[in-house]
Amino acid sequence: MSVKSEFLRLLEQNKGHPISGEAVASKLNCSRAAVNKAAAKLREEGYRIDAGTNRGYMLSPGSNVLSSEGLRLYLKNPDVKLIFLPETDSTNLRAREAAGQGMPGETIIVVSRRQTLGRGRRGRSFYSPEGGIYMSILLRPEVDLATGTLLTITTAAAVCKAVEEVCGIRLSVKWVNDLYLNGLKVGGILTEAVTDFESGNIEYAIVGIGLNVFWEERDIPEDLREVAGAICTERSSFEQININALAASIVDHVLKDSGDFSVPPLYIERNIVPGHNIIVNEGQKKTKAYALSVEPDGRLMIREESGEIRLLSYGDISIQKM
Repeated sequence: MSVKSEFLRLLEQNKGHPISGEAVASKLNCSRAAVNKAAAKLREEGYRIDAGTNRGYMLSPGSNVLSSEGLRLYLKNPDVKLIFLPETDSTNLRAREAAGQGMPGETIIVVSRRQTLGRGRRGRSFYSPEGGIYMSILLRPEVDLATGTLLTITTAAAVCKAVEEVCGIRLSVKWVNDLYLNGLKVGGILTEAVTDFESGNIEYAIVGIGLNVFWEERDIPEDLREVAGAICTERSSFEQININALAASIVDHVLKDSGDFSVPPLYIERNIVPGHNIIVNEGQKKTKAYALSVEPDGRLMIREESGEIRLLSYGDISIQKM
């Protein structure tokens, strides 16, 4: 591990408390000049590091930058393979690449601060600027593809639990894979799977998670302001959230719940779709309907304008505005 990474690990462990340069150099077995150089590089990356004569170095309590070192401090499972990329095209693409190089049974997590080609369902783009948590978790569930679709549902519930646990904020869910706060989309889940052709079972699944943690309102593109938002829109509130602890909590909850292929009650309780008029998008066909309920198996029961009642196992819906 580089001097910079080891130094950041020490800073994260002692966040809000100064460490003398001499102590850092001794622990890392390097020169004071190397410590100064590492501090300068970290500041360039956005870390708020205070330093002064006889005061040492201190990572400011308000410094809130997602990092591999910070994540490792909070992960309950130390055995996962963590791939951290400050910026990438798509964490799902990088996870797919890593899947072919990983060991059998290995759990791989790809995390990034920013995506340039973030993807949503049906080939849509997913706006992924700095200030979010973008991750893909590679799982190897021993189930068929039909059962594996529940991974999206269990992951949505897991993210809700993590956000409430770390931030004290209660998110809602829009069937089937979107996360909402105050009527705005703040996150989404994209699950992709590779199946064994002969058995029909999943060889591996990649669960992609995008969560908008902090956007200042002025930075939100004009065309997204009425539909998308973030957990925090003010820096003061963002600095009260530990983004590394939040990312680690999401990973821990997903790994804990991914083996339970049932619909969590939380997913049904927090779903914002039932009780609304919706439009069901099925390819080129758009159908108006009324959403009745999310069933215990995760399907959405709807009543079409004709009066026909049917169940949707998957699909793309939009809630009609009043």
